[in-house]
Amino acid sequence: MPLRNLLTIAFLSFAVACGKSKSSTTDTAAVITNVGPPRGNQLPITTPPMTFNLSSSAFAPNSSMPTKYTCEGAGISPPLAWSGAPASAKSFALIVEDPDAPDPAKPTRVVSHWVAYNIPASATSLSENASNKGMPAGSAQGSNEGNKQVYMGPCPPIGRHRYFFKLFALDTVLSGLSNPKKADLEKAIQGHVVGNAELIGTYQKTKK
Repeated sequence: MPLRNLLTIAFLSFAVACGKSKSSTTDTAAVITNVGPPRGNQLPITTPPMTFNLSSSAFAPNSSMPTKYTCEGAGISPPLAWSGAPASAKSFALIVEDPDAPDPAKPTRVVSHWVAYNIPASATSLSENASNKGMPAGSAQGSNEGNKQVYMGPCPPIGRHRYFFKLFALDTVLSGLSNPKKADLEKAIQGHVVGNAELIGTYQKTKK
């Protein structure tokens, strides 16, 4: 075979081999580039919402309240603290009530022990004896069962009663109220509650 033909065949073989090598490199790069899900399908990281919680450093939930917060002691209001309130809250309202009166075995009425409202949204606690020593600026207290604008300590006549501390987060600051009773406050907050938290304490008199 003439030398010219041999050179031509060699050149064509080299060109074909180069073309295949370039195609293989391009295909591999494309495969590597497309590994993994498309960026547009990545899901955002979300954080679960905080739970609105009410607690007291004086007693655990559903446990007995210390005597100092009852009629057998100083009768002062217990310390309260809360967290996780809705960001839309403009104020808080507080109702403390006993649904076990007069006898837990045969309750016939609900007794209100503390009514408070317009607690500022910036507040996260009420100190011990806040009802007497002073509530946060802007707060107001309504009338308890004894028609007094103050906390009334538990004084159950029969058996162990439950005392519900109910804190309501409101989307407004209430106006037009004057020494409201529990029923008045409950009516005023209708349609404005954006969150609520609850703490239950119990008490049974030690003296007869």
